[in-house]
Amino acid sequence: MFNTIAKALDPVIFAKPILPFNLDEMQEKVLRSSAKRLLLNCHRQWGKSLISAMKGLHRAIYYPGSLILLLSPSLRQSSELFRKVSECCMMVKELPEKVEDSKLFLKFANGSRIISLPGREGTVRGYSGASLIIVDEASRVEDSLYLSIRPMLSVSLGDLMLISTPQGKRGFFYEIWKDNNIWKKYKVTADKCPHISKEFLKEEKESMPERWYLQEYFCKFLDIEGMAFDPDLIDKMFSDSVKPIFGESLLSGNVKPLKD
Repeated sequence: MFNTIAKALDPVIFAKPILPFNLDEMQEKVLRSSAKRLLLNCHRQWGKSLISAMKGLHRAIYYPGSLILLLSPSLRQSSELFRKVSECCMMVKELPEKVEDSKLFLKFANGSRIISLPGREGTVRGYSGASLIIVDEASRVEDSLYLSIRPMLSVSLGDLMLISTPQGKRGFFYEIWKDNNIWKKYKVTADKCPHISKEFLKEEKESMPERWYLQEYFCKFLDIEGMAFDPDLIDKMFSDSVKPIFGESLLSGNVKPLKD
């Protein structure tokens, strides 16, 4: 009984016997995080799919009636993420009875559901009252999908988690990372990962174009190739604090013309 309570209160205790690797410090922080809005900018092969699966599964087991949505840019990626959830289920001893179980949908007797969806706006609009939404590879998800899932949290006051490697200075993932202070943000680079050796990183640095190496392993948001100007520099050229010369916009129609 004590062990069950401990697992319910601490997702790390729940996850350790299931995961095929030892959790590092950042993985433990992510699992334990109670942030309503969580963004993780992480390198490739950090184990984000398994961490996402564990966070969603923990919510479903110990918070009855929860709806957990797993979103990815494509159906293939969604299927892979949900497969990890299914694999983890096989190793959980305190698992509620499964009422429904398919390749992309899982429902427990406690009323919780885990549903994996591909990254298309039309596939998510029928869902509401989500307890947790996890967006994997978020930098590659369209802005329209991100904007369509946010209203699902309006009544339930559920949690939203974005996990990804950068893909240039564009899209909602970059904008949130750059400016939004409401979110709890973590950055995980490959040189801090105990599972990736310095020798491997040295080989990758010598084998890959620099921008790809910095993006994939050091989580850098780089300028989009082909752009003549830095997007951040363009943003700094505009300011809402500068008032029009006449006090009102010429487009408002309220500015009186000069008299002869």
